[in-house]
Amino acid sequence: MKRDASLSPPPIKRRRQEQPPPRTTSSDADTPPPRTIRIFAWNINGIQPFIPASAAPITSYFKPIRQSEAGTTDTGHALPHNSLRAFLSRHNWPEVLFLQELKISPASGDRISAALLATLNAPLGPGDDVTPERSYTVDMVLPRDRFNAKGFQGKLYGVGTILRTDFVRRYVTRVRDVDWDLEGRVSVVETRFGDGTTSQDGARPLALINVYAVNGTSAPYKNPETGRVEGTRHDHKLAFHSRLRDEALAMEARGFDVVIAGDLNVARGLLDGHPDLRTYPAQHCRNRADFNAKFFGKEDNERAQAYLEAPQGKQDEAGDRCLDGVDVFRALHGSERRYTYHGRTKQWGTSADRVDLIITSRRLWEEGRVRRTDILDTPQERGPSDHVPLWVEVTLG
Repeated sequence: MKRDASLSPPPIKRRRQEQPPPRTTSSDADTPPPRTIRIFAWNINGIQPFIPASAAPITSYFKPIRQSEAGTTDTGHALPHNSLRAFLSRHNWPEVLFLQELKISPASGDRISAALLATLNAPLGPGDDVTPERSYTVDMVLPRDRFNAKGFQGKLYGVGTILRTDFVRRYVTRVRDVDWDLEGRVSVVETRFGDGTTSQDGARPLALINVYAVNGTSAPYKNPETGRVEGTRHDHKLAFHSRLRDEALAMEARGFDVVIAGDLNVARGLLDGHPDLRTYPAQHCRNRADFNAKFFGKEDNERAQAYLEAPQGKQDEAGDRCLDGVDVFRALHGSERRYTYHGRTKQWGTSADRVDLIITSRRLWEEGRVRRTDILDTPQERGPSDHVPLWVEVTLG
């Protein structure tokens, strides 16, 4: 399946990103604006570039950074090239930042988590006050599968959930992992309303799911208990789709509206790959059709021009359970060709895919609670990763 050669690649120059306006309060005390939150997701391809050198003592991370015009600290040392706090500041302190592919070994998880927490809350300069509206918590889910997460000294996968402190105090019930994920791929944030468990307008609380989905390959997948080979990573990917869908449906049944955000490792259709959509080997077609059938209904799949049929025209059988979610980028931006994966081995704009997605419950979408979304698709926002961030703004009710 080839793409029209007349289509241009993503622009190399920096695109002006849509920036959220400062929040204001209503002049009418009886009709305050709805409280909104912004959820960012970013596959960072390894946490190490974003924290100070591992040789430095943990306690040193808590010292404020005083930056001069020359870009150095008060000790004369250059500032780190990458800073998650600077990223959060640049984007007006969002409530939620989901990170994927941390690449942390379980043995060093506590140390790295402490270092990340400290650097997230170390002031950028004299004018940076670390208030509850400008400080963050960190929760990590790391691999615990001894048979399928052994490569690179165990530094595989892992997701991190970064939440703004005032948001946690008022709205978050808990942050948890899921028992069916042993590879450090899923974290769930369960919220409540600030004055209890329900909203006056009938809106439901949110379940925010941070996801780093399985990448399908022909490599063997081993039973995590016995180590016996049970199919391939392609088979494991299909099973992961089912379990993630079931988790989201279970949260809806418990009374939550769901937001799934992260690296889903699927380009849904022709709009989502440049210059071509990956169709070989054929298993990638089956994976794509399986994902679209399990997470989206007819309306959303038509809007996204999603791939639904397996090779030889045979309809993929994904079962009768469907989340019927909304791909918010396609819902709000139509057929725009924007991408989230830009590999570092090729020139920017020559090869790209939209594999990072934000999916919401249909009820959340139909109630008008999904306000805006965007992809920060520039080389500058990509930073040291091979993915760019994306975000959505939703109301809490």
